[in-house]
Parts: sequence; C-alpha cells; structure tokens
Amino acid sequence: MWIFLFLLCVYTLCSADQYRQRAEELMKQTSLIDGHNDLPWQLLLRYNNQLSKVDLNNLNGTHTNIHKLRTGLVGGQFWVAYTPCATQYKDAVRQTLEQIDVIHRMCQEYPETFQFVRSSSEITSAFKNGKVASLIGVEGGHSIDSNMATLRLFYQLGVRYMTLTHSCNTPWADNWLVDTGADPVESNGLSEYGKKIILEMNRLGMIIDLAHTSVKTMNDALQISKAPVIFSHSSAYTLCNNKRNVPDEVLKKVSEKKGIVMVNFYNEYVTCNPAANLSNVADHFDYIKKIAGYQAVGFGGDYDGVTSVPTGLDDVSFYPDLVAELLRRNWTDVEVKAALGENFLRVFKQVELVKSNSPGDDEPIPYEQIQNPCRTGYGYQNQGNTGTSLVLLPAAVTLLYPIHYLLV
Repeated sequence: MWIFLFLLCVYTLCSADQYRQRAEELMKQTSLIDGHNDLPWQLLLRYNNQLSKVDLNNLNGTHTNIHKLRTGLVGGQFWVAYTPCATQYKDAVRQTLEQIDVIHRMCQEYPETFQFVRSSSEITSAFKNGKVASLIGVEGGHSIDSNMATLRLFYQLGVRYMTLTHSCNTPWADNWLVDTGADPVESNGLSEYGKKIILEMNRLGMIIDLAHTSVKTMNDALQISKAPVIFSHSSAYTLCNNKRNVPDEVLKKVSEKKGIVMVNFYNEYVTCNPAANLSNVADHFDYIKKIAGYQAVGFGGDYDGVTSVPTGLDDVSFYPDLVAELLRRNWTDVEVKAALGENFLRVFKQVELVKSNSPGDDEPIPYEQIQNPCRTGYGYQNQGNTGTSLVLLPAAVTLLYPIHYLLV
C-alpha cells in the first residue's frame, strides 16, 4: 500500500512537472499578452508617481514588479491609465495624462525590461528582443471628458484601447451598474454621440474595450464597430452572476465579431465570493472556449487593481501555473498559444486594418448633455451659461461693437 502511494505521488509530481515545463516552453514561443494591469495606479497611490522613490525591480506590496514579470514570463502588458469616476467633470483629463506620463517614464527608466509599443508589429519585435511589450489602455470613457480631440490626442500619446465606461455613466454611455439597478439608465446603451465615438475609435485604430459597460452598451458597440472588440478584464457571467461579467449571448456575438474576452482574476468576478483558486479561473477559460471558441479567450488578470486574487495566482509570477492547468485540461498547444497572445494580436491587426486616414469627426457633444458648473461653454452658440459674462477684447474693438454682442 505504501509503495503504491509513493508511486502515485511520484507519478503526480512528474505529471505536474511535465505540464509546467510545457507551459514554459509555449510561453517562450508565444508572448503572453495580458490585457489589464493597474501598477500605474499603485504608483500614484503609494508614491504620487515619483519613480525616483521606487525600485520597480523589487517593489514590495504589489502584485507586480520586474522580477515577478520575468518569473511569470509576461511578454506583453497593457498598463492602465486609470482615474476614478470622482474625477469626472473635474480633472479627469489631467489625471489621465499623469498616468499616461508615468507609463512612458517606466519604459524610459527601465529600458532593459520594458519596450513601449504602439502597434501589433512592435509587440512581436519587443518579444523577440526579450522585452515586455508595454502598451497603454485608458480605463473609463470619462477620461476624455466627452471630447473627440482628447480621444485623438490620447491616441497620439500611445493609448491603444479605451474602456468605454468605468463604474459610472458618461454623458454618452451606460456602465455595468445600470444592470444592477444601482445607476440609472441615461443613454440606453450608447447615445448618438457615443456611437460616433465608436466610429472615431475605429478610424484612429484604437481598440474598443467593453469591460465595465452595461449589456445594452455592449450590444450597441458590437453592432456599430467596424473592428473586433475586447473585454480587457472580464469573466463569464454564467459561472459567476456578477454584472461585470459577460453573458452567453454577448460571448457569442464577440465570437462572431472575432473579438476576445480576457479573463479577470478578481475573486468576486471568478466565484462571486471572497475566495477563489486557480482552478476556478481555469473554469472561466474552459467556459468561454466552450461558448465562443478558443479564438475568443485571453488573459486579463487585473493585477494591482483588485483587493483579492485567487489562491495559486497570487501575483503576476504565477501565470505559468495557469497555463499548465489549461494543458492539464487537455487544451492543445494551438489553443494555448492562441489564448496567450495570438488571439489578441489577431484583434489588434484587424483594428489596424480598419484604421483610416479620413478626416475625424469634429462635431461636439450637445452642450446640454455636458453642462455643469466645472465646464465652460466656449465655442457653443446661444448658450446662457459659459462660465464667464464678458469676452475681453481690445478696447478698439469694444468701441465698434454694441455691448450685447460681447455677452456670451
């Protein structure tokens, strides 16, 4: 009996080593591209973005540092430029710019590890160079302050996806809390201006991220977009009935659109409970593969943006263990490599193909949809409150025009 148990243990350990070894081999062949990491947010909270006060090689107290990234064989990472909903109608644009800036500075100060990239081809190049391909995603449409010019400038700064909403409505899109009843329906999905934002993102070559959106917003974007979309950090609703997750009917539409769902590791989105484990996360990979196909799944850990992660996925260094679990569940090499990064690269390339040099949309959002005490109305015609009572012009001009022409 003891001999049998001993041989069983040896066999189990050898099998585990076999899957882990194969996982590492595949990850060295195909870049693991993760859709969502909030390390920049931690840098703001802990150091007010002062990189001079931190060593990213061995940063303590976070899910992410350079040593952990290397151990986890992470080949590509979307670093998130995030600012909370509390900044909406206030300083959201400035806060987002600061987060974009700190991501650029991360890459500049650690060039031996990070390579800032703006295209699918540059991701492949960075992987060949042994660098972590570093991209920027903006989390929450409130970051653009309902302004197309801001969206375009973000793209010029290297932003390659925008999450349409975070946990609040914007003046042009409804967020996931609408589906819980916690927030009111305002745009019934996407407003007319929201639909124009989708098309402008297509024109720019910016990926549309539907994480955090209401189901109606998901469906509107899937219908309107000329390019595939992503969920950068969401899981399967059927396995965990949290409205942040993706229902089956949307999974099927994502598959038809050739998009992907990048699985989130937050316990509350994995099991709908405070506790979860690696196997529970693998269940979501299996389920999305079952409903939408292996071409529709990816990794979106949400590390450093959540308060709890599954046992066995404690930080970014544990990715190979999850890949080994997929292999243990009879995922083929082709399926694993697709989930690691090939699916995302396919989506990104298609987004780039849809990109156009045609003129951008320059029609502003209706003033009544964004009017608030923190916003002026310069440029809008016939508005009663623009934040000032008189346009200051040279004295010679004021003599030529009646005073009522100067009131705005």
